[in-house]
Amino acid sequence: MPAPMMDTYAPPDLNFERGEGVRLITDKGDKYLDFISGIAVNCLGHAHPKAVAALTEQAGKLWHLSNMFRVPAGVELAKKLTDATFADRVFFTNSGAEAMECALKTARRYHFVNGNPQRYRIITFTGAFHGRTYGAINAGGNPKYLEGFGPAMEGFDQVEFGDHEALKAAITEETAAICIEPVQGEGGVRAVPEACLRGIRELADEHGILVIYDEVQSGAGRTGKLFAHQWVEGAEPDIMASAKGIGGGFPMGACLATEAAAEGMVVGTHGSTYGGGPLAMAVGNVVFDELTADGFMDQVNDVANFLRQQLHGLLDRHADKVEEVRGKGLLIGIKLKAGYDPKKLAGLCRDRHLLVGAAGDNVSRMAPPLVITQDDASEAVAIMDEALGQLEAS
Repeated sequence: MPAPMMDTYAPPDLNFERGEGVRLITDKGDKYLDFISGIAVNCLGHAHPKAVAALTEQAGKLWHLSNMFRVPAGVELAKKLTDATFADRVFFTNSGAEAMECALKTARRYHFVNGNPQRYRIITFTGAFHGRTYGAINAGGNPKYLEGFGPAMEGFDQVEFGDHEALKAAITEETAAICIEPVQGEGGVRAVPEACLRGIRELADEHGILVIYDEVQSGAGRTGKLFAHQWVEGAEPDIMASAKGIGGGFPMGACLATEAAAEGMVVGTHGSTYGGGPLAMAVGNVVFDELTADGFMDQVNDVANFLRQQLHGLLDRHADKVEEVRGKGLLIGIKLKAGYDPKKLAGLCRDRHLLVGAAGDNVSRMAPPLVITQDDASEAVAIMDEALGQLEAS
């Protein structure tokens, strides 16, 4: 990053000045097809007119209150979320990491108020990413993100992704919850098989522990349902963290929980100065209404199926470089074979005015706005095809 910014990112030499729909436009007027959407955030694209109108109207009336006072639009949005999900209670945050911190606290507090304070350990999985706060990086367990920040935080047990026997063996009398992303994002865009999600729910019920879903990246319509776990019958969580797309680009997150799971979250146990503020709630209501409008998810699923078919064609044409296409809905991963770098592929795509990302497990990541068309998908695949043709082994 240019000084005096901290060098925690290394962005390319591009200055985006504005966005229109599924495209970003630089200060020089160059247009880029955005197939990463702020890492699965701009679900309605850029400068969506209804979101802009809601934010502008609210900005002219009231920016901030803090949770000392009621925000009616927040109560309204919480009701919409609980009506549409497993949840009975909502706590609004500013980010996904904060939503995860609330989820972890809620799970531990549940056992505390039910007379089991020894139950505080959280089981997580390899490849997980739960955010960048201190608690969240310890929950994720990635050594790269933990390095240099002191001793690992006590209370997390990580098991191998997909190893159900290891998961069963990890449950003890100190276990409070199992925490998993229904579709891993940062870990390589890996969807958890439906049978595994049901198995986790059954294990939790058997042992009297809670299930936490991290749907920060897989939620808000990203997989073709409002939340990814809703594809799976019999696998509802007790607690869920959401963020990214639910604000459509405005910083916003939420921790959702059942009445029972939220039993211990009473006055004084948790808080946020900015969480659930008037600006976020004004935009959040618009985003929710758009995502749940008649036909919206049908369109997401149609274009996702079309894009996936096109990407499987890429796999056939570049079988020497592409190992598999993975993910769910419009959270898509292209796993490259050993020796080929997804960051280099992202650079080659960017040179051709397509923006994609990279993830773990040697994966190129696509998370475009949910409003893309088949023409947008075809354009992206044509550019990816050309970029793969130019990609050389490291």
